[in-house]
This record gives sequence, C-alpha cells and structure tokens, in this order.
Amino acid sequence: MAGSSRADMVKDLGAIRIYGDGSVYRLKLDELDISAIPVMCEDSVCWKDFTYDEPRDLLLRIYKPKSTTSTSSDVHKLPIIVYLHGGGFCVGSREWPTCHNGCLRLTSSTGAVVVAPDFGLSPEHRVPAIFDNVIRAVRWIGGRAGDEWLSEGEGGRVEIDLERVFVVGDSSGGTVAHHLAVRLGSGSLNLDPIDVKGYVMISPFFGGVTRTGSEKDSTEPWLNLELLD
Repeated sequence: MAGSSRADMVKDLGAIRIYGDGSVYRLKLDELDISAIPVMCEDSVCWKDFTYDEPRDLLLRIYKPKSTTSTSSDVHKLPIIVYLHGGGFCVGSREWPTCHNGCLRLTSSTGAVVVAPDFGLSPEHRVPAIFDNVIRAVRWIGGRAGDEWLSEGEGGRVEIDLERVFVVGDSSGGTVAHHLAVRLGSGSLNLDPIDVKGYVMISPFFGGVTRTGSEKDSTEPWLNLELLD
C-alpha cells in the first residue's frame, strides 16, 4: 500500500489494517479463507459492470438471463432483484466469488435481472453513507428502462419491470435492506419510478447491548468481534 508500512500500523483487525496516516489496507481475496462453490449456470446468464455514481467511483454489476420465453408478447418484462452483499460493512464487493456466484444462481433460477452494487465501506465511509449509496444505486436503476444492453435478449426484446423490484440483503446487506424498508415505510423516501414490492434479509447483521452466546464464543478468523464492534 503506497505511503504506508507495517511499522506505522495502528490497528490490525484481521480483515483490515488501519495505518497512522488514516489509510486502510483490506486483505485481498487470496489472503482470506473464502471458498466458493463452482456454479454451473454461466452459460445461461450474462453480466456487465456499470458506474452508478461517478463522483464516488461506485460500480454495480447487472446480471440478466441470456434467453427469455413468453407466449403472450415479444417483449419480456423481467422483475429486478437488488442484491446487497455482506462483509460486516467493512469488506466485500460485487466481485467476490461468494457474491458473484450467488447472483449467477439467483438470475438463473428466478429469470430476474439481478443488480449487485458496491458501496462505500467502513471505516473510511461510516454509516449512514452505505445506506445513501444503495439508495443512489436503486435510483440509477430507475433510469435504465431503455438501456440498449438490458433490452437485448435471445427470445425477444427485454424490459426491466420497475414495478416489481425486490431487495435481497445478506448479513450486513440484510441490515441495509432493513433500513431501506424503514425509510420507504415511513414515507420519508421516494424512489419513483421504482416500486419495491418486498425485502429478503438473509442472516441480517444486528448488534445488541448484551452479547449473544454466538458472539461470546465466536472463533471467526477475519470478521472477528473486535472488527464488528
């Protein structure tokens, strides 16, 4: 990492290391004990990266079925699943095999368009920045209805259905999904023309005042208790 060395490290939290100049080093994929089960659906799904927030250099990855079938029309309206990756708010990316392979499977099994955004990570980007990033990503999707790449399909023209949007979050991503639901439910947030129909929270990450048994006995090597605190 440019401008920093191990000598001026002030905190080693396992997955990330914080240095005296404020810079952060995140362990690379090959430095983490992450195994991904191979997927068998690459041939049925195509994907592409887009920049949804140029000032912050934030990207998202869109997955779509390569072919669609319909007996009622040559235009196939596909629902949208927004997939929010986990990582304790401080690690993770759309490029991680756990996220990428999961989105491939999700697209293949549901026939939906899956959108996996990256977002600002802690400690450089503290909560609620991550929530605001995801809202920007969802709003960006709302303006892509006529995107040329999205409209191409082997079984006919494809359209994304902005009235059938579902938010799926894994771990800390589930927490983000929860906060998005709260904001929408309170009426304080308008995502027109996006209409979110539902939320799925997979092992959402919530912390309490009192330690749970699994927290006290955690042996997690890189998303350890000190880091999550």
